[in-house]
Amino acid sequence: MTIGYSVRRASAAWIAIATLLLAPGVTRGRGLNAMHRQSADSMQDSQEARDKEQEKRDREQEARDREEEKRDREQEARERAQEKIERLQELYDDGREDLDEDRYDKAAAKFQQLAEMNGPQTDAALYWKAYAENRLGKRDLALATLADMKRRFPQSRWQKDASALEIEVRQSTSNPAHPENQSDEELKMLALQGIMNADPQKGISILENILNGSGAPKLKSRALFMAAQSGRPEAREVLAKIAKGQTNPDLQRKAVEYLGLFGGAEARKTLADVYASSSDASVKHAILRSYMIGGDHERLFAAAKSEKDESLRREAIRQLGLVHGITELDQLYQAETSTDLRREILQAFFLAGDSGRLVKAAQGEKDPDLRRAAIRNLGLIHSEDSGKALQEIYNKETEHALKAEVLNAYFLQGNAKALVAIARSEKDPELKKTAVSKLTLMHSKEGTDYLMELLQK
Repeated sequence: MTIGYSVRRASAAWIAIATLLLAPGVTRGRGLNAMHRQSADSMQDSQEARDKEQEKRDREQEARDREEEKRDREQEARERAQEKIERLQELYDDGREDLDEDRYDKAAAKFQQLAEMNGPQTDAALYWKAYAENRLGKRDLALATLADMKRRFPQSRWQKDASALEIEVRQSTSNPAHPENQSDEELKMLALQGIMNADPQKGISILENILNGSGAPKLKSRALFMAAQSGRPEAREVLAKIAKGQTNPDLQRKAVEYLGLFGGAEARKTLADVYASSSDASVKHAILRSYMIGGDHERLFAAAKSEKDESLRREAIRQLGLVHGITELDQLYQAETSTDLRREILQAFFLAGDSGRLVKAAQGEKDPDLRRAAIRNLGLIHSEDSGKALQEIYNKETEHALKAEVLNAYFLQGNAKALVAIARSEKDPELKKTAVSKLTLMHSKEGTDYLMELLQK
């Protein structure tokens, strides 16, 4: 009994001891497992956070790419529209030149083509087509063209000219022998000049009749020039009337040009009145160019700041560049929020030959598109300062695309020396290849010598 009791007590003791010995190990195991789980969870959370951050960056990059693609499409659309306008204008100008050179058959064909394209000059094209047909002796065809023009464009500013031409076509009697009716335009101008010298009042009256009649475009242009050049108050009044739109748009734009060329403060006031009252964008463009001819910084600056039509704002900015309106352009650049217009201002700095502002934008502008535009324009300025600025930008820049833009700027400058230096030292194989590819197109001795070195390695 005693022995059995002792054995049972010993077994219980050993079990208790074993339990005590085992308990810390189990506890440690559970602690380690918990730590492993916590570490794994932490690593998983960290990876998920990194994945989310990468997804966010990817989405932001995709959004930037979409936005850039959208801007590119919009820019391409604007360029296509501008190219179409330029093609139409070129065809119109070619037709007018044919009229001036008495190539009436060619002029008629070009104005017919222009009319079929249904551009903004269609009414003018039909008028000049009829004019050319009349000069070719095709009176019935000229009358039909005039009737078509009057029917399709009842509000056209060419209606007055069309009515005068129709009267001329229908006339069967010979014209009286007055200066405005002489067949030889040179004789007309000589006769009119003589009358202007002898009796200015009568000369200006005849001049006005020529401008309101159905004479040749070259004759009208020369008569308008004569009015502008005379400097007489009566002649300036005639010029002002035409500039205000009392005749066809071609003569109006020409009058605007002459007011800017020959006029003073009074002429610029007339131009400002016409600009404020006109709804014709082509006339406003002509006035902005006349402001440039007259060096009118103030009115160009006002148009560049407040004009609602973006194409007119761009025109005003360009003209400010041509008159070296650096201070005004700088103010515009600081205040402008549109990337497209800021790019236009950078182009105007180039037109003004101001490399300092371009360097400032190339180095400090946060928008990469504008930085590229500034660098590109620096490449168009062939000066030692711009070359040094490009070198400094290249050495400091880390973005691949901007460094490539500097290489393109060197190419635009014809700066083979700088490209050779970069090709020798550049570690980036793509940039080195770009520099060498530019050199292959430049045909410079320095570049050719370096290319020979590459072949001999």
